Amino acid sequence: MIRVGNIKVPLDFDFNDLVGFCTRRLGISENNLRKVRLAKKSVDARKKSDINFIISLDIEAKDEKKLQKTLKNAVFVNEFRYKIDHVQPVSIRPVIVGFGPAGMFAALVLAMAGARPIVLERGADVDSRVKAVEEFRMTGRLNTECNIQFGEGGAGTFSDGKLTTGIKDKRIGWIMSRLVEFGAPEEIRYLAKPHIGTDKLRDVVKNLRERVISLGGDVIFGAKFCGYKAENGCISSVFYEKDGNLHTIEATDVILATGHSARDVFELLYRENVSLSQKNFAVGVRIEHKRAFIDKAMYGDFADHPALKAADYKLAVHLPNGRTLYTFCMCPGGEVVAASSEEKRLAVNGMSCFARDAENSNSALLVNIDTSDYGSDHPLAGMYFQRELEEKAFIAGGADYCAPVITVGEFLGNNAGKDVAPSYRPGVKRVHPSEYLPDFVCDSLKMGIPEMGKKIKGFDSSGALLTGIESRSSSPVRINRGEDMQSLSLKGLYPCGEGAGYAGGIVSAAADGMKCAEAVISRIKGKIF
Repeated sequence: MIRVGNIKVPLDFDFNDLVGFCTRRLGISENNLRKVRLAKKSVDARKKSDINFIISLDIEAKDEKKLQKTLKNAVFVNEFRYKIDHVQPVSIRPVIVGFGPAGMFAALVLAMAGARPIVLERGADVDSRVKAVEEFRMTGRLNTECNIQFGEGGAGTFSDGKLTTGIKDKRIGWIMSRLVEFGAPEEIRYLAKPHIGTDKLRDVVKNLRERVISLGGDVIFGAKFCGYKAENGCISSVFYEKDGNLHTIEATDVILATGHSARDVFELLYRENVSLSQKNFAVGVRIEHKRAFIDKAMYGDFADHPALKAADYKLAVHLPNGRTLYTFCMCPGGEVVAASSEEKRLAVNGMSCFARDAENSNSALLVNIDTSDYGSDHPLAGMYFQRELEEKAFIAGGADYCAPVITVGEFLGNNAGKDVAPSYRPGVKRVHPSEYLPDFVCDSLKMGIPEMGKKIKGFDSSGALLTGIESRSSSPVRINRGEDMQSLSLKGLYPCGEGAGYAGGIVSAAADGMKCAEAVISRIKGKIF
């Protein structure tokens, strides 16, 4: 198969006529052409007066060697086929703690291998979880076991379903294919910045769960991991609480995929002397603009073109104080959501549905936090640092889960401009970020926002809204593991995904879950690493 890249086409290009395009534009005869499919599609908006799509095509032809020599930007590609080794059912089944992206794909691979995994998820199934999240947003009553952080699908279920990743992993194509199989839109296979949307992602995770169960796996909701037993340095069983009762499962292979907000798990591991280390993370606020404004800023006169979706952006500025301010988890046509998981601690995140058609667009504005900022060499110092900031934000917002907000104009000392209406619920309170953010974070925001305004005109407009606190961008703790994917201090425990410090988004977490599952399969089959 040949991949032809860097092809510029107009916004009104007919993607239903790729065969005709290959014959007319690329000069490939119909007799030679066997198959063509769209491999990649991105928007080229560098010139606002001339916006186009840049595409890549995968072409199967009779004489590919000759074709590759004649076509510009053409290379041979081999489609990776992911192979899962089959294992005989074992009496002691592998256990997965957590059913976010890492846990879901670990469970799927193990189930497809015939290993009949048992999944423990402290939160609820996605339908029950939707009700709990909506109740919190409407009433301010937080369910600490079922919220935006905990439950089927993990934190990603209530974000945007963004699948953009910086990792280069052969498993990515397989992950995308499975997501499409379970209900994600076909376009995630080829878009340069794919996303599923919170609304569609809910059905995807349910369908994945049903597949795991159909293959012999079990998924237990409301099952809070609360400990384990070890013998001779190897895990031998796990404990979980459900409906007020304590349960024990014999387990010698446990994939720990609890996510970055399961702070009680970090504390449990620390008490048990499991090897942990500090990790950098970032903290800041969410910035909201009108979606129409961002679309105009990014697309100019093409902003309303039917072929273009809500515009996104990605910005970073390096500051004189040695910090970096950058955007993260940008949600076009979305809203800022209540992402708390602990009582009397406030956290926010961004969310958008597949259509991305809400009134505002938002993004995290984050400042890098180094381990030297923690003021302690304790492995959990970063987690305690997070907690302290979230407690301050909770108090600043009125101690009722309302979020502290301020306009960019107020923050920078210029009050001109019409305010963007806040999308956060249950409510907001006007508060200066200095009440909950460290001075160096506030200073970095003050220096960095105007610099970003030089990159996107109007980004620093006075009416743009800053909502705090964005503190859960990544885990501040790493659960140390070796090349065999197992804990350095406890054999049979496989720290996995974003919470363990080995991933940074849905796709990378899913890939890490697959790698841990592969390690479990190898161990079951008696392979030596």
